[in-house]
Amino acid sequence: MTETVAASNLVEKVVGLDIEAVSERWRWFMALGILLILLGMTAIGAPFASGIGVSLLVGWLLVISGVAHGIHAFKATGWRGGLVQFLCGLLYLGVGVMMITRPVAGLLALTVTVLVYFIVSGIFKMILAVRVEKLPQRGWVTVSGILSLVLAIYIGSQFPTSALWVIGMLFGIEMMFSGWAFVMIAMAARGGKKAEQSAGPGQAGQATAG
Repeated sequence: MTETVAASNLVEKVVGLDIEAVSERWRWFMALGILLILLGMTAIGAPFASGIGVSLLVGWLLVISGVAHGIHAFKATGWRGGLVQFLCGLLYLGVGVMMITRPVAGLLALTVTVLVYFIVSGIFKMILAVRVEKLPQRGWVTVSGILSLVLAIYIGSQFPTSALWVIGMLFGIEMMFSGWAFVMIAMAARGGKKAEQSAGPGQAGQATAG
């Protein structure tokens, strides 16, 4: 019982959530977590379709950002600042429209972005592990850097075929991890609420303070 309350306190400190507020709505968090897990499994099962969906979503976000930059450009006081805002908005708008009208091309662009990210991340982690001798968990940082480079090599060697599954797969994995996080938060909030009810007001307050 004490361990359950301690777990809920840990979630509150790490995640920054008010466990008392969450405990009253833990069923919603649980349902959201399960929904995200199911959607993540669906995305992993159909990576190309989910990748197209991500490409369209990013395209619309870029269009909205481009329009916002264009509006801000006309409200800018200086002509230089307005010109920069207008050019940025025009770039965002053009890329966004391209990704909406040609989602497969957008998927290729996103895959290249992920590929570059894995390369840069892997090199940075390897350099960090080599140069910083007192780095905590140095071995794990090295392993993480090697895995990033291996993923980059694999995705690059399979390109452009890898574009059919990389984005959708990563999106699905991210949704599953987010879903499990919501499930864990809901379970911690539910366990903390039950422990406080069974321990009584005095003991619950002492457990929470400890």
